[in-house]
Amino acid sequence: MTRRICEKLEPPRDKVDHVIAEWAKERPDLETAPVAIVARVGRLQIFLDAALARVFDRYDITRADFDVLAALRRSGAPYRLPQKLLMRALMRTSGTTSFRVDRLERAGLVRRDPDPEDARGAFVRLTRKGERLFNAVAPEHLANEEEMLGALSAAEREALASLLRKLLLTFESRDRA
Repeated sequence: MTRRICEKLEPPRDKVDHVIAEWAKERPDLETAPVAIVARVGRLQIFLDAALARVFDRYDITRADFDVLAALRRSGAPYRLPQKLLMRALMRTSGTTSFRVDRLERAGLVRRDPDPEDARGAFVRLTRKGERLFNAVAPEHLANEEEMLGALSAAEREALASLLRKLLLTFESRDRA
């Protein structure tokens, strides 16, 4: 009876708990508390990436492709951005952004228009085909994300989002320095 009560009081253990326990046994002198967060975030990223890919694969796009389409769509009509602003919106280098735009341009989802004020610059515009694809994928993608977070209550999601924002802001402020 006592064992059942203890089992109910202890939270279930995941693989990270086992790793921490092994380190505690093998090297009790190591401070492994950060592993409880960093390793879980890393493992979650693997599961989240796989779940996201399952949706995007059905539309023959990648998450990176979707990020470009989404950045253009949320820019508002006429759904175009200077490539430099798109690069900033994606938080990617010029080369990475160009590579992504090239792929989407070949697929007919975006097109480049010359910048009349900058001979070296270009605007990236969502085509009608790209807009239709985004409109088809976005609801399914968001429903998929909702499902991925189904284990958390609304209050837990809000708390987690707040904590992740706080942590992310520290990294972003260091990146700007």
